[in-house]
Amino acid sequence: MFAEHAHPLFEAMGKVGSARGVFSKEQLPGAIAALRRVVDEEKQAATRGDEELPEETNVGDGDEAKEPEELVALGQRAVPLIRLMEWTLKEEGFVLWEAPNDF
Repeated sequence: MFAEHAHPLFEAMGKVGSARGVFSKEQLPGAIAALRRVVDEEKQAATRGDEELPEETNVGDGDEAKEPEELVALGQRAVPLIRLMEWTLKEEGFVLWEAPNDF
């Protein structure tokens, strides 16, 4: 996951985006609950129409128009991490990460 996408997820879970870190098995339930709140809040905001979507524009050189980039919501990025953490919790493990830099 790119740092720009990981940072808000880690922030929601109460973790600093450091280059190295761990979620212990004791921390996993709280982290999972925090991520689920992010997903739920995003769904509620979308239902209310609070979400700002980027304008659809094609950018290209002459005849080569490019398709607009798809917006990937934070909640969508959270789902694989939630699944990983649930599986890890079931196995009574922990989540360890190492990145080249702080994020």
